[in-house]
Amino acid sequence: MKPPERDGIWYLDSQTPTCLFSYKVKRVLFTGETRYQRVEVVETYDYGKCLIIDGKIQSSTSDEWIYHEALVHPAMLSHPNPRRVLVIGGGEGATLREVLKHPSVEEAVMVDLDQEVVSIVKEYMGELPQGSFENPKVKLYFEDGRRFLSGQPDQSFDVIIVDVTDPVEGSPSIPLYTREFYEEASRKLTGEGILTTQASPLYYNLDCHTRIYRTLAVVFPVARSYKADVPAYVSSWGFVVGSKKPDPAALQPDEVNRRIRERGIRDLKFYDGLTHRFMFTHPKHIRRALEAEGRISTDREPVSMPV
Repeated sequence: MKPPERDGIWYLDSQTPTCLFSYKVKRVLFTGETRYQRVEVVETYDYGKCLIIDGKIQSSTSDEWIYHEALVHPAMLSHPNPRRVLVIGGGEGATLREVLKHPSVEEAVMVDLDQEVVSIVKEYMGELPQGSFENPKVKLYFEDGRRFLSGQPDQSFDVIIVDVTDPVEGSPSIPLYTREFYEEASRKLTGEGILTTQASPLYYNLDCHTRIYRTLAVVFPVARSYKADVPAYVSSWGFVVGSKKPDPAALQPDEVNRRIRERGIRDLKFYDGLTHRFMFTHPKHIRRALEAEGRISTDREPVSMPV
């Protein structure tokens, strides 16, 4: 952080090497280095409290529910009966919060590399997890998500949700965006299993998004790209779902609303049937970019984005 030529403290958020956005900070709640990354919690005038990791806003209290509902519910509702769910990443606890809204869930396993982030969130942004970390259905592990997955030979999951930082050059998240990782995840999914992942902004890093989509498409029988508009991210945000059988894009608004009602899912602020249809409806240029993409992300040549 540094002050531009204006009063007060302003946070500078890099979208690309040539594009910066600035946010005026009301107060700084925490700043420090964990073993893996730089973490800051600041209160802004426009977005409320923000969790910032390595210079990028991960969640803001003003709109995090858009991102987390979009990440979780299309996959969860597409599965006929999600009972066992794995969250890789998700240190804010908000992804767990949304998963636990589904009464069918018997066990939610969360694996995050950085235990310190969870402690920081508990202390400064408890309104995000809302007690999810303490839920008896939850099992927490603090280790590398990919290593954890490969070390579970007898475990299977109905839904896997990958909620990690962007594949920025040098990030420990990069191995969680490759074909080899998705193949391992597919082996751990049940017969109608679904994986969903956050997949970068559609404006500033569309080529990154399309490559993640193409990679999932070579692993899963069904792969779909979708989006949600998250104001704090200053872009439409991309997601990709890979499925062994159910097709989230085939769900009609009435069916989405019926499943929400029948499963007793409450307190959704963003997501419903009409929103679902909008999320899976891309404009023409996005559809063309997805169709034209031929590159996949591998351990040898992983997808990454410059800062």
